[in-house]
Amino acid sequence: MTKSKSYPMAEAVRDAYQRGEEDEALEPLVLVDEFGNPLGRIQNGDYVIFYDLRGEREIELTRAFVDEAFPHFDRTAMAVPFVTMIEYAQDLPVKVAFPPEGEVRNTLSEVVSRHGLQQIKVSETEKSIHVSYFLNGKREAPFPGERLVAVPSPDVDNYAAMPEMSAGAVAGAVVDALHDPELDLIVANFVNVDVVGHIEDREAVIRAVEEVDRRIGEVVAAAQVAGVTSLITADHGTVERWLYPDGTVDTGHTDSLVPFVLVDPRLSGVMLREGGALTDVAPTILKLLNLPQPADMTGRSLISIGLPESRTRVLLVIADGWGSSDETFGNLILEAETPVMDALLETCTNTRLAAAGKPVGMPPGTVGNSEAGHSHIGAGRRIPADRVRIDEAIEDGSFFQNEALLWAMRGAKRDGGRLHLLGIVSFYSSHGSVAHLDALLEMTRREGVPEVYHHAMLGRRGERVGSGAHYIEGVEKEMDRLGVGIEVSVIGRFWSLDREENWDRIEKTYRWLVEGRGRPVSRSY
Repeated sequence: MTKSKSYPMAEAVRDAYQRGEEDEALEPLVLVDEFGNPLGRIQNGDYVIFYDLRGEREIELTRAFVDEAFPHFDRTAMAVPFVTMIEYAQDLPVKVAFPPEGEVRNTLSEVVSRHGLQQIKVSETEKSIHVSYFLNGKREAPFPGERLVAVPSPDVDNYAAMPEMSAGAVAGAVVDALHDPELDLIVANFVNVDVVGHIEDREAVIRAVEEVDRRIGEVVAAAQVAGVTSLITADHGTVERWLYPDGTVDTGHTDSLVPFVLVDPRLSGVMLREGGALTDVAPTILKLLNLPQPADMTGRSLISIGLPESRTRVLLVIADGWGSSDETFGNLILEAETPVMDALLETCTNTRLAAAGKPVGMPPGTVGNSEAGHSHIGAGRRIPADRVRIDEAIEDGSFFQNEALLWAMRGAKRDGGRLHLLGIVSFYSSHGSVAHLDALLEMTRREGVPEVYHHAMLGRRGERVGSGAHYIEGVEKEMDRLGVGIEVSVIGRFWSLDREENWDRIEKTYRWLVEGRGRPVSRSY
């Protein structure tokens, strides 16, 4: 690969690849001056714009900067005016550039609760937020009659070492819930295929798929004994298209359809319509529960004919990352031994659902993600993604008049401080886009912000090998073109975007940003 000595941070990332590191877990890199002093550290009075989306992985690092009573590690005493691109949590003392447009009301869980029914969600901690916060329309508190069981995920450095994760314990908790006749809706979330599918380890992915298949068999069998109707689907695809056409590994999400299977011998006459989307799951469940569908839940039940009037209890199984495709090349779902799902698809009523792009509030042609998937399963209607709102604001120019962003940029200019841009660097990630960073850099040029520093997070999910260095070089080139900003820091998202209270990782990121702890990179690299 041709080296580019004029872009030091990109070159440093390429050298990290040679040391055996990869984007996701890249050790921190820090630009230094000729005396070895780190450049562009976050200091007292500096302004920060954290431009990531989603938020559930960004909360911990944000708290490390803005929570006065932060208890998890010692910090430098300083005040840092902070802006987040979207709302990460309601209690964070920050300005929000694109606040929520309003709580999503009349979600599946809210309707079930309002009618006095009991419900339980079971997942493991690695992704339990998806069946609580996102499935409930970004509501943090549970509804009356709703319980969450968050089974601890295994404490391992790499889930490839334990691709079974805690699926067995999740299945056990679901079986226990099925034995409780007071529970009308049970949601089971198996996360393995999505989580392990982001790791370049074919054997581990196969084991993850087979584990989920095995556990689906356990909970569906228990549901049949308990007289509960089972529905099986996924939030998006991942490993059914695990290879690029040239044979290299694609660890990202896909735009594939996902399965939807109805399992209940008593409902053998029920027919499912074609052409549905994840927005149709909630209306289908409400129909099975014999509950009225709210007017603002605009999805349509997938059950076309044959449903009795009586209410049935429902088990919803969400197998994260289990896409559905007939293409055999690179399809690890088809390569794995999946006797349970094979039999269910052969003998039970089933269809396929759209789980990517416009049907789940994303730009046309884009891949699905867990936030959009679970949000649309729960909401039963299309919800425009934050990414779409921001993209539209950039296109129509309102982005450059955003009150919160201007507050940070003009504050830094007025106070003689510095502005720090912090976030993911990727062409397409559910956590953000390099296009948003480019717009922020253009905005700092227009506003004449004198000192602008960028701190990059990398994570190759759905990107080709070496993409991190490619994107960092692109950012450095754009800064040169605009005449604004310096790329001063790069780190793997494993350290910075945590959501399981691994505070050692967040401390490592904090000290990278504030103290410059990391591998030094000379400006003349």
